[in-house]
Amino acid sequence: MRARVVVTGLGVMAPNGMGAEKYWSAILAGDNGIRRIGRFDPGQYPTGLAGEVVEFAAEEHLSSRLLPQTDHMTRLALRAADWALADAGVDVRRDDGLGVGVVTASSAGGFEFGQRELQTLWAKGSSYVSAYQSFAWFYAVNTGQISIRHGLRGPGGVVVADDAGGLEAVAQGRRVIGRGTPVVVCGGVDGIVCPWGWAGHLARGEMSSSDDPCAAYLPFDARAGGYVPGEGGAILVLEDADRAEQRGAARGYGEIAGYGATFDSQVEQERGLRLAIETALATSDSAPSDIDVVFADAAASARLDAAEAAAIGAVFGPAGVPVTAPKTLIGRLGAGGAALDLATALLSLRHSMIPPTAHVRPAADHGLDLVVGAGRPVPLRAALILARGHGGFNSAMVVRRPNSVSGQEEPSCGSKN
Repeated sequence: MRARVVVTGLGVMAPNGMGAEKYWSAILAGDNGIRRIGRFDPGQYPTGLAGEVVEFAAEEHLSSRLLPQTDHMTRLALRAADWALADAGVDVRRDDGLGVGVVTASSAGGFEFGQRELQTLWAKGSSYVSAYQSFAWFYAVNTGQISIRHGLRGPGGVVVADDAGGLEAVAQGRRVIGRGTPVVVCGGVDGIVCPWGWAGHLARGEMSSSDDPCAAYLPFDARAGGYVPGEGGAILVLEDADRAEQRGAARGYGEIAGYGATFDSQVEQERGLRLAIETALATSDSAPSDIDVVFADAAASARLDAAEAAAIGAVFGPAGVPVTAPKTLIGRLGAGGAALDLATALLSLRHSMIPPTAHVRPAADHGLDLVVGAGRPVPLRAALILARGHGGFNSAMVVRRPNSVSGQEEPSCGSKN
């Protein structure tokens, strides 16, 4: 029998809001986090928009000891983890920290730190390269730094699956709990808004070239012309549901009910993503009619949008379920994007509200019930989150509204769209 796993804490670091509730208010209000890059001069590049967490000042949140040994994305992740653990109210000292594991996702590691040290290497020589380069660039560094900061000594790991990594990390955290570790801190936070990172994005040939922050990232729109990169993500606290109830956790966001993944390099076809969706539904004992909203991957590429719409349509039927992509206000956050979509879905369940897909005019040929304009208030029982990574990663996760951890009642199913 699989352990039931619930989310008891959220830490959100988003370009349009730091902290879960501030971010939630921002996406409902349509606050756009996409703007001209401020971290470096993008003048020599064909595109200069990104979703940056401009409110974050590392020295206000971290000690001076940590600053020289951490990349920007690790600093964002550490603060998000602080918030998630405080939100959950978990006593990490229990079992000397051995009962709390950490699993994070990263798409590129500490790119900005590595760029700076490479510049130092070529300009001054190897003796001037920081000793912290040995780990600050590494994919697993967020897992290590979160573990050290909070004294978490349970199982640790990192998942590398590009933009699908955030869901993959949560799925791995769920497995770790199933093996007996009661609490896992997991999710993803990325940040490669730097010249070296920009070169990597440009090499894909899938970035938007628009300089209009309100028209640059338009998935499922006939004007779709690529994505806008961003930084940030979300850290979540997963907990064995029985343990959460025993300790009297006052707040629970929802249950990680099912998960599916495939790898299909033929990303222009819908079959790989469709199979991931069907697996997530099957492992959560859900029928398509049990899902009240889909949080789309939303690539903003004509062929990838068509494939995703076809996969959703194949499972739910034409316009058979509300679909949304609030990430149009913040950009695609690498491994942080799917983790933040998951956090957004859990906030939607809590507030019985589907956030809108900003700026988009849905193309009729996709056949989607895309939520645009304003948020759609509706009782929600379950949500499906989709994520795809470059090269063929497909992930799907089902989350359910809590009905026991928080003491909230199931909403009436009769009022579903």
